[in-house]
Amino acid sequence: MNSTLSMGGISVFVIYFIIVALYGYYVYKKKSKVNDSKNFFLAEGSLTWWAIGASIIASNISAEQFIGMSGEGFFAGIAVAVYEWLGAAVLILVAVFFMPVYIKNKIYTMPQFLKNRYNGSVALIMSVFWIFLYVFINLTSILYLGALAINGLIGGDYFHIVMICLAVFAIIITLGGMRVIGYTDVIQVGVLIIGGLATTYMTLTIVGEKFGVGSEAIAGFKVLLREAPEHFHLMLAKPKPGASQVDINKYLILPAVGMYAAGQWISNLNYWGCNQYITQRALGADLQTARTGILFASLLKILMPVIVMLPGIIAYVLYKGGHLQLTGGKDSAYSAILSLLPPELKGLAAAALTAAIVASLAGKCNSISTIFTLDIYKKHINTLSSEQRMVWTGRIAIVISMVVAVLFTWNDLLGIGRAGGYTFVQKYTSYISPGVFATFILGMFWKRTNSIAAFTGIIFGFVISVFFNEFAVKVFGPETILYTAFPNMDGIYEIPFFICLSWSFIITVLVMVGTSILGPRINPKAFELDAEMFKLKPSSIVLIVSIMLLLIAIYARFW
Repeated sequence: MNSTLSMGGISVFVIYFIIVALYGYYVYKKKSKVNDSKNFFLAEGSLTWWAIGASIIASNISAEQFIGMSGEGFFAGIAVAVYEWLGAAVLILVAVFFMPVYIKNKIYTMPQFLKNRYNGSVALIMSVFWIFLYVFINLTSILYLGALAINGLIGGDYFHIVMICLAVFAIIITLGGMRVIGYTDVIQVGVLIIGGLATTYMTLTIVGEKFGVGSEAIAGFKVLLREAPEHFHLMLAKPKPGASQVDINKYLILPAVGMYAAGQWISNLNYWGCNQYITQRALGADLQTARTGILFASLLKILMPVIVMLPGIIAYVLYKGGHLQLTGGKDSAYSAILSLLPPELKGLAAAALTAAIVASLAGKCNSISTIFTLDIYKKHINTLSSEQRMVWTGRIAIVISMVVAVLFTWNDLLGIGRAGGYTFVQKYTSYISPGVFATFILGMFWKRTNSIAAFTGIIFGFVISVFFNEFAVKVFGPETILYTAFPNMDGIYEIPFFICLSWSFIITVLVMVGTSILGPRINPKAFELDAEMFKLKPSSIVLIVSIMLLLIAIYARFW
């Protein structure tokens, strides 16, 4: 089928763009206090639970998922859905245990948490860490994968033009502030889910037709189970001697028990609980609204693999059966699937993909500007800055961060295409996750943790992560009591990065505990906790039980 959009498809896409733009302008003019920094950066007190939940998912689901996770679904199958389904469970923990600590202590940014709990030096170090991470890992990967997918959908060689258009669209939305982002994200998530489900449904019917079992989606899904049974296991076995390179490569990114034992939990808890552009949606709300919004996001999260992972398995089965061509590597799987859609539905699919990309870019840009303005500019550059100047500083930070990301993405200077988009983001984020999460979790729930331990944990956690990922095999060999390394596609022995993350976290925690024991028994800057903070209303309990039952049913079926 021709991959270009028809006039009908273009019309659907244009209608989506106009609706989002007009609604964003309405929110900006009628609801936003644009000269108030807390309203601009946090939409303080104005987001409803459904807006918080939708905005969290909109910021999370982006090109990394649509393109990267579909690519990993093509390669490794349903095991990659652990990111989504374990993420849903982790969001429950964040809603129940993390948000009360943040909201009771009036925390608006993650560096502010570090300053209040430890000191300004720890907060400044992490502010710089986060800005570099968001610009050079998150923004670049979203721009690269998003431009790659949409270019493949429209046909031709428009990669750089698409990239610029995505960046400009995201900047326009972000300049309106957090309230505009939060409420336009409701539309973005609606388009994302409707377009994503429609894409999955239609491609399943195509699978059924291609394999001669009818045009029903259920029949198409049964074909997937029959033709690719190895793609429907949530647990990938550790490679045995003589294993194929394909099986080894799968294990390197999704290392079976080692992934579930610690690595995935640490990665998810750090991402969902200690991440500015995720928690920012809820930090301006009261506790119950924040909790309900996060639990709503958890419920939506369970649905996401159907939208962002299953198309990859569909692409694999069609490719294996000779019914689909891939013009590139695994990250081209989603674009290839979209090329099979009817012309009008391509417009909806393009709108869904663009909604995910733009919402995530806007969320990350807003977090970059929030951290820079509130935690660097206001505290270290211009302490007497007016509210209006802070808002404009935030806007300038938005534009500069996006320009830098575009420049580094232009010729893929960071090698996103070679690494595989989703793995690229997860691996390099895991370099700072152990130290950051150890610093947050001990800071919240162990009063003895002190600022020296926090400083040591952040730096040591990063250094030990780099050591495990880059140098451990060279120093200790391919197998020790802590890990087993396997040769990657270049023949270089590599430890699965989730194993590296696990050991880095455990060792970092031990170092921080040892450092804290040398200090006072109770840190005077420790947060006060009480049982009342963690009590749940019946509506929250019902939501949590429903989510857990759904997750148990899924794991019972595919384990």
